[in-house]
Amino acid sequence: MNTPHILIVDDEPNIVMSLEFLMRKSGYQVSIARNGTEALAAVDEQAFDVVLLDVMMPDVDGYQVCRHLRQRPDRAGTRVIFLSAKSKEADIQKGYEAGADLYIPKPFSTRQLMTMVKNLLNMPA
Repeated sequence: MNTPHILIVDDEPNIVMSLEFLMRKSGYQVSIARNGTEALAAVDEQAFDVVLLDVMMPDVDGYQVCRHLRQRPDRAGTRVIFLSAKSKEADIQKGYEAGADLYIPKPFSTRQLMTMVKNLLNMPA
């Protein structure tokens, strides 16, 4: 089986670092995008198993990245988890409408996140 490839998209270096450390420790391959523009380029370049996506970023927001990903039939198997400080019902709704598999409000438990990633990877696409 191939090593699952995770894309972490967040403009906060601390969050990126801790998530990257966790994912690598769990044996996943990790790529990083520090903003929405980088994220769009990354998903166009290659397929990821899971994208951990921040909503609020200075250039292109997470919703746009998710919609872009969902418009590509060749990326249909990619799981998207929004990690966002925006936790209002409307924001969460918007996330699912954009095509998210999960929406986790920040701050979140990293242990909980790892469990969710594992569960998503084990679900048939």
